[in-house]
Amino acid sequence: MSSAAVSSASSCSGKLKEEETPQGRQMERERRRAEECSSAAGEQEQSVGAVDRKLSEASLCASANDEEEDEDEEAAAAAKDAIELGPRVSIKEQLDKDKDDESLRRWKEQLLGSVDLSSVGETLEPDVKITGLSILSPGRRDMVLPLPPEPKSKEPWFTLKEGSAYRLKFTFAVAGNIVSGLRYTNTVWKTGIRVDSTKEMLGTFSPQAEPYTYVTPEETTPSGIFARGSYSARTKFVDDDRKCYLEMNYTFDIRRDWPSS
Repeated sequence: MSSAAVSSASSCSGKLKEEETPQGRQMERERRRAEECSSAAGEQEQSVGAVDRKLSEASLCASANDEEEDEDEEAAAAAKDAIELGPRVSIKEQLDKDKDDESLRRWKEQLLGSVDLSSVGETLEPDVKITGLSILSPGRRDMVLPLPPEPKSKEPWFTLKEGSAYRLKFTFAVAGNIVSGLRYTNTVWKTGIRVDSTKEMLGTFSPQAEPYTYVTPEETTPSGIFARGSYSARTKFVDDDRKCYLEMNYTFDIRRDWPSS
């Protein structure tokens, strides 16, 4: 046997003897325990990091949901700032500007419709009052809603049947001056999550004695077990100058069938 082999065998024999001693076995156990603790600490660190990432992602999603409507408002305000609407003038001033131009005067009078031109004043701001809101559904009597809804009522303002077609009918009066770009916005939440956002342009209207009526395009309520339940909503009527004429916060239900009453 060579000297190298002898040396190797001696070393192995010495190591085995060392491990067989009580002190050697104790040192080996401590070494393995240290390795296991180090591995567990690494796994725990990775787990904590994953949890932190998930919490951070959830927080970002919640913040995004909360900020969606604010972003819509900011976008609308930015669009308004980008368009120069010019100073608002009264109807009387509008007519007096071109009183010597017969064709232009008649054209303006035609735009104003049934306005009593002999009684127009110098009011700059339009006055819009939403006087009626009804829900129309084929085969059913119109559902006339009281305005405004009870702010602290625990009962839903109205109940719709799932999968049913419906339209909204607005009645409103305009006085004082022309209202430009009157529109209706409606935002709906279910269990705190925004599920729908609607913007409907009603148009530009001149003041008149008789109220205006506007009917929205037909829509269909969602259906299914996840669609049923209670919703909260906010409705606004605003114009091109972002002037709000009515804001309503209310709740409504979607059920399997229409209410019995």
